[in-house]
Amino acid sequence: MNIKPLADRIVIKLIEDTEQTSGGIFIPDSAKEKPQKGEVVAIGEGKVNEKGEREPMDVKVGDIILYAKYAGTDIKIDGVEYKILSIKDALAVLG
Repeated sequence: MNIKPLADRIVIKLIEDTEQTSGGIFIPDSAKEKPQKGEVVAIGEGKVNEKGEREPMDVKVGDIILYAKYAGTDIKIDGVEYKILSIKDALAVLG
């Protein structure tokens, strides 16, 4: 993938949850919620503050994050779904 997010934005690869419940019931695509979890695949350089300095990013490439439900812009590259988010829409790093 050749995409470089600008400023305080990140690109994540969406991670789909399992399609089967713990009881063995398969969930159809029409009943699934959009995933809110993804792997960070690219990060911008960070936002410039009032002093003209770049603020460090809170995530790094490879982190698995949770993000706000309606955040970001969906894109598809080579059949893979990605999302471009502002860092403020990243809620937590899963570890």
